[in-house]
Amino acid sequence: MTVSITAADHDRPPPACFAFGRHTWKEIAYLLASLPMALIGFVYVAFMIFTGVGLSVTVIGLPLLAIGLAGARLLGRAERARARVLLGVRIEEPSPLYRPHRQDGVLPWLWTSLKDPVAWRSVLYSFIRLPWGVLTFSVTLVGLFVLWPVLPFVVRGLTNADRAMARGLLSPSDELERRIAELESDRGVVVDTAAADLRRIERDLHDGAQARLVALAMGLGLAKEKLLEDPDTAAAMVDEAHGEVKLALQELRDLARGIHPAVLTDRGLDAALSAVASRCTAPVKVTVDLAERPAEAIEGIAYFTVSELLQNVSKHAQAKSVSVDVWRANERLLIKVTDDGRGGARLDGGTGMAGLAERLGAVDGVFVLDSPVGGPTTVLAELPWRGRVAG
Repeated sequence: MTVSITAADHDRPPPACFAFGRHTWKEIAYLLASLPMALIGFVYVAFMIFTGVGLSVTVIGLPLLAIGLAGARLLGRAERARARVLLGVRIEEPSPLYRPHRQDGVLPWLWTSLKDPVAWRSVLYSFIRLPWGVLTFSVTLVGLFVLWPVLPFVVRGLTNADRAMARGLLSPSDELERRIAELESDRGVVVDTAAADLRRIERDLHDGAQARLVALAMGLGLAKEKLLEDPDTAAAMVDEAHGEVKLALQELRDLARGIHPAVLTDRGLDAALSAVASRCTAPVKVTVDLAERPAEAIEGIAYFTVSELLQNVSKHAQAKSVSVDVWRANERLLIKVTDDGRGGARLDGGTGMAGLAERLGAVDGVFVLDSPVGGPTTVLAELPWRGRVAG
């Protein structure tokens, strides 16, 4: 998801002409109003900066500076609104400042406010605006009486500088906003995925092991009642219950393997992926070239990515051979799964590929699928590398 902040070409006013049109009068109004607005902004930020910095040796200095920066944000908002109305500049509002939770204390809130880039750019804008506002006010006011034949062209040149200044200092960072939008989207994917996994685990427990254990308890209760009356029947019922216990244990093992396999925790990706490969319907060659183990979260995502890809091979590919390669390149963990099956896999084909792409994207990963009809199918997955914390 990408958010575009850059002003489009068609938000520019029509070319200036000798006649005083509607756009020219709006530009004149903007320039004449710039001096009082610049005075207000300069006085405010000068008082806020000098007072806050001067009192920083006391307990009220930095909180006062943080409150002043919040006010500078409001000044920037007012200037953006004025530029939109009078200059027709398309400037998006920056994202709201993230506020830590109250239980985190005052210091996180204070630090977040003091390093707010939007507020500091507004401060810089207010400082620059005063000398520029004096110049533009003087030129525009004199031009109304002396330079009026060419005033539209002079005003256009001055307001073009104002447009550039407003876009440069008051617009949100394009890359920053894009990153914020991506993180918000990724957070939603992570939450949805976690909720879906919890529902799956609950459903598997309810429909599988829980139902089997309920039946087992009932069977053992009946066997207990018949133990004295009909020992042979009771023995047969206990034997049947023993079989149910084995099946319930197997279902619980399978469920635990689906949550996080013990072999992955104990022996790492190489052994875990070899165990997954042994359950595939096609022969699988696994090559893991890692000098050290990645962080547990990255290792788990890599394991389940390969596991689901091999399940897709078993269900849909009709492949005769599969290869799985895992290696590290700089700060990325790379996974390549190739099969010689019938191909034709798509992200929207209902095979779970879209879900894998979303899960990898949620952790700054990349998922690339190449599957022409007739095969072969190659999937390349990238994950950010994070080393395992010793503990």
